[in-house]
Amino acid sequence: MARSTKKRPGGRAERLALRAAKPVFNPCPPGQRGGYYAPLSASEIKRIYDTALDLLEQLGMGEVPPRLADVLCAAGAEMDGRQRCLMPRALVEDAIASAAKTFTFHGRDPDRSIEVGGDKVYFGTGGAAVQTLDLSTQSYRPSTLCDLHDFTRLQDQLANVSWFTRCCIATDVPDNLDLDVNTAYALMRNTTKPVATAFTIADHVAPIVEMFDIAAGGPGRFSKRPFVKAHISPVISPMRFGEDAVDVVFECIRHNIPMSCITAAQSGATAPATLAGFLAQSLAETLASLVMVHAIQPGFPMIFSNWPLVIDLRTGAFAGGGGETAVLNAASAQISNWLGLPSGVASSMTDAKAIDAQYGAEKALTALAAGLAGGNLIYESSGMTASLLGASFEAFILDDEMHSAIYRALRGVEVSDETLGFDAICEAVLGDGHFLGGTHTLDAMERDYFYPDLADRDAPITWEENGAQDAWARANEKARGILNSETEVYLSRAQDAEIRAKFNII
Repeated sequence: MARSTKKRPGGRAERLALRAAKPVFNPCPPGQRGGYYAPLSASEIKRIYDTALDLLEQLGMGEVPPRLADVLCAAGAEMDGRQRCLMPRALVEDAIASAAKTFTFHGRDPDRSIEVGGDKVYFGTGGAAVQTLDLSTQSYRPSTLCDLHDFTRLQDQLANVSWFTRCCIATDVPDNLDLDVNTAYALMRNTTKPVATAFTIADHVAPIVEMFDIAAGGPGRFSKRPFVKAHISPVISPMRFGEDAVDVVFECIRHNIPMSCITAAQSGATAPATLAGFLAQSLAETLASLVMVHAIQPGFPMIFSNWPLVIDLRTGAFAGGGGETAVLNAASAQISNWLGLPSGVASSMTDAKAIDAQYGAEKALTALAAGLAGGNLIYESSGMTASLLGASFEAFILDDEMHSAIYRALRGVEVSDETLGFDAICEAVLGDGHFLGGTHTLDAMERDYFYPDLADRDAPITWEENGAQDAWARANEKARGILNSETEVYLSRAQDAEIRAKFNII
């Protein structure tokens, strides 16, 4: 066989320069396809689904606010003698059929918008941590408004945070309206990614939408292209509605704010301890949220956010990092995708307090399972520690690198004439006996491989000579570098002045 005539690049210096250079092509971008991990068979999904429909039709939902009861009954539900709202199978299936299957989650920068639904996987944030792992003392302290601004600035520089939900609660802002306003302001000021926030009560929605209009360029502009979604938990497990959250749902729909309606039952406490029973109840509860949205406005964009949470049945403590959490959230994503609904699940909810081996193992286990199962939006997956009680700047940095590796795993193996490398194999075998420095290798180096910034791949002696840093120290250094640099402000002076004139910006 004739040898290939492909030319090789120059000498060792050129090869070293190519290896050191940042790749032009990102081998692991967000939005990779999921769905490879299927913890449930088709028949098992059907049994869970049928049980969920039986629960809604025979047991129904309790504590239904009168306004919602009227809307649900007009759509085909009925109130029984126990004042529980029974939802017939046909009503639930109408809601599923009418639901938005995909939609654009806008960023203020259109280039940062993402398409939600289908088989695309995106990691993002969530959480309401009341403590922050301090960059200087490496101890936990109450989270502050300054922390929220800093977390928002930090994630703005991270490619794998596809949307940002406030990850901590500013405990130094005691007034609820001031808290909601200043949380929204921190998002507007510090990022143009798609963002999400929460509203304590419905009365806070309209004034904060006024702030969004200022950032969007004028009255009514936000609702035409909403770049914020609301995180709402309208169902309280087991099987009842929460009035304040339901009021927020009505108000968000009025202002065209897409929603993540989150079910967050806990195994053995507010849901069955068996995994199958848990999945049936939590599916019923999330379907109840979908029926609610359908009854108010059919097809309104809603993330089907069924987040199974686990407790340690020995102590009652929240357990965010175990194998049960991994399989439950993966199964939830699988069921939501089977229904054809935009899925939201949770991962990376490590119980570790330090950035240590437990942290890495729990985060990688749960995040990879959720990604492989095809969760469209994977919440809590950046920055969270201490069973969701804590948030960490270093964790944001480390998680971003972990997500690159997961996206690379999801991308899989491309098979083509070029990647099969027949000519390259012949050239190596008949030539130098190796593939180092070959054109085929150099092309693959940029296209097929992810090169971490933080993970250490040096020999032990080199690692020691460079200071023997662990991952926590390297992430701390990188986070400080970003936060100490001049990051962009995404509100003009005029917009900022108008917001400050109308709101109590702290």
